[in-house]
Amino acid sequence: MFLIQTEHGRIILSNEHLVVVGGVAAGLAAAMEARRRAPAFDITVLEKTGDVSYGACGLPYVISGLIPALERLIVHTPEYFRERHQINLQLNAEALEIFPAKSSLRVRQDGAEREIGYTNLVLATGAAAICPPLPGHDLAGVFVLRHMRQARQLLAYMHERRPEAAVIVGAGYIGLELAEAFAHRGLRTTIIEASDKVMSALDGRLRDRVVEELRAHNVEINFGERVVAFEGHGQIERVVTEQGRAVEAQIISIGVGVTANAALAANAGLELGASGAIVVDAAQRTSAANIFAAGDCCEVLHRVSGRRVWLPLGQPAVRQGWITGANAAGAQPALRYAGVVGTNAVKVFDLEVARTGLSHSEAQDAGFEAAVVEDEDYTRAGYYPGSAKILTRLIHDQRGRLLGAQMVGREGVAQRIDVYAAALHVGLTLEEINRFDLAYAPPFAPTIDPILRATKSSGQ
Repeated sequence: MFLIQTEHGRIILSNEHLVVVGGVAAGLAAAMEARRRAPAFDITVLEKTGDVSYGACGLPYVISGLIPALERLIVHTPEYFRERHQINLQLNAEALEIFPAKSSLRVRQDGAEREIGYTNLVLATGAAAICPPLPGHDLAGVFVLRHMRQARQLLAYMHERRPEAAVIVGAGYIGLELAEAFAHRGLRTTIIEASDKVMSALDGRLRDRVVEELRAHNVEINFGERVVAFEGHGQIERVVTEQGRAVEAQIISIGVGVTANAALAANAGLELGASGAIVVDAAQRTSAANIFAAGDCCEVLHRVSGRRVWLPLGQPAVRQGWITGANAAGAQPALRYAGVVGTNAVKVFDLEVARTGLSHSEAQDAGFEAAVVEDEDYTRAGYYPGSAKILTRLIHDQRGRLLGAQMVGREGVAQRIDVYAAALHVGLTLEEINRFDLAYAPPFAPTIDPILRATKSSGQ
């Protein structure tokens, strides 16, 4: 029997105790699925912050003012899980150490430490934004945006200090979204990117379209520059690059990437992959008995490359949570996670940008003899008002099998990339995709959709 003390002092006796570390996407998905399958289980969720069940991907839109308040991002309150689903959700409760040999973990909450036993343990510790330890990184006005509490701090700073110029370090997804957010707030905005790409893999004409859109909205972007210092007196005043250039700024957002929160697992002796994230099998089991992991803290199978990769994205995190919760509750046969193809999209002002699968360089790194084809076509019938062009880039192997797709346009991109994602999941060739019977009506697509035009352009 397990003796469990809740944050309200309640004592529970149970034969089965599932403990989940992490109370956002993957963690709560696991807890809810476990509750659905095992009504008699005692389920405890430990969240080291005071925020749970919120849409982190919406944070830039609150910064921009498009969404009026952070509270709009909250999906469910703690009471929803405690009262409606009898999940013992404990806030400001940080897991400090796991003891696999005795199936327990040490937890600190409100300054006190205690030990909790478990039957099964789910690690959903997520990822953390990287903040390079550059000179001046601790100045007021320098932010990384990953969680709700960081967004509160950023919004409070903007309200108090009224900055006029912003610098964003990194041209990844969050960097592009925050560039739009700051520009909407009326700030002079500059992106500084060390590589020659945006979104880590977008290059060539597609990258140029994104750059044109940014500059059309008075956002400057500088490639091939590396930030070496932040300067100011108590608060940020300028950013210095290795070329010696100083860029004025009263607020900084660092978006150079994220890293898996896997220290808890590593210290317990669990196996980590080359990425530094937790290794799991298809059932989301770790290398330790009765310990599972889900979401941004663990690696997943990439269905195209066949490799274990770390790909921190919201939708896969929730799906992994469902699989993990079911298996931690004893699903028979065990459910298996199918893997990812890496589909995502971002809005850059009036431009839609999306990708799935492997980029050309990623395909080459994975050992494919890859080729690229690009095509540009209209989103609607040419005579129908409002038509815009989509630029499509497809990566394929020598047999014509699709390896990846990237798209940029002013409408219809996010939905069309999903067709390529589905094709990647089942390993189709460009010729097979070209045979698809897709919907046609002048307001929505030309007779031959851009999806099909691009596959035809390959000559496969």
